[in-house]
Amino acid sequence: MTVQTDVLDAGVAGVPRTQKGESLWLDAWRRLRRNRAAVLGGAIILLLAGMAIFADAITPFTFYEQTLVDNNKVPPWMLTIFPFMAPYAKISTDYLIGADYVGRDIFTRIVFGSRVSLTVALVAPLISLVIGLVVGSISGFRGGRTDSILMRIVDVLYAFPTILFVILLMAFFRSTFAKPDPGSFTYLVSSLDNRMGGMLFIFVGLGITAWETMARLSRGQVLSVREKEYIEAARTIGVKDGRTMRKHVLPNIIGPLIVYETLAIPTYIALEAFLSFIGLGVNPPTPSWGSMIADGSGVVRSYPNQVIFPALALAITMFAFNFLGDGLRDALDPRLRGTQ
Repeated sequence: MTVQTDVLDAGVAGVPRTQKGESLWLDAWRRLRRNRAAVLGGAIILLLAGMAIFADAITPFTFYEQTLVDNNKVPPWMLTIFPFMAPYAKISTDYLIGADYVGRDIFTRIVFGSRVSLTVALVAPLISLVIGLVVGSISGFRGGRTDSILMRIVDVLYAFPTILFVILLMAFFRSTFAKPDPGSFTYLVSSLDNRMGGMLFIFVGLGITAWETMARLSRGQVLSVREKEYIEAARTIGVKDGRTMRKHVLPNIIGPLIVYETLAIPTYIALEAFLSFIGLGVNPPTPSWGSMIADGSGVVRSYPNQVIFPALALAITMFAFNFLGDGLRDALDPRLRGTQ
């Protein structure tokens, strides 16, 4: 006779085995998905990214196309929202949300303007993260004279007001590279900036001014983990500093740094919009929400649609990144690990 026995999933002395733990990143992803505001923010960002990528396919015009006889035209539904425009507005069904002062489609320029803002949202944090992480990690891990020298450089850069410093940098770049000699280095840089629609100098200006806070944050994170037991153990067995940084320090500090840069993205977008608003941003006719707001501000009392819609696009984008950043901060908080 065969006796069938149920095999219990038990450990030594009948004690149930501990459930296999999941990684910090998997646990963070699970909690991020349950944050409705973060999911909404991520969905809006994905929608904006798709709109930017497929801008040519979803827009009825090109962003530089001008029809002077159609200047300031508005669609019929606009009069329902702004009835005071009825006595003087030129009505046209060709433009979804109207045309600007030179007859360019506002909707098309808003869609193409998302490329500028999302590019800044991608490149500026990357520059800040790379430079700040390298400087802060070296400063915190090496300590001593290296730490003092690097942090004094950061302190000097902190002494300048960020916005004023960026304005001075952009004014310097624009004047220096305005009329370069053909074949010179300045000519090559100016040509590259023109092909990028004027965004090269924006990236340089943001890159020079945006990494100081990241360097300080990285240094503080490194200082908090470099004396941990696992770091001491790695040193004891002869692990080189570079490998210790890559394998032990960086994985334990990268979470807060990513959260900080995500929360800083709205600041970068707003700074680019401000530079374009005052004429130091992208080169015309490349559309930027900041330059569109500047163009529409002169006729805001007569044609408010030329200001409201690019401002709404800018506000929604900044809110989306704020929601996502708050969700990432909560998801990557180690104190909340394992909670619902």
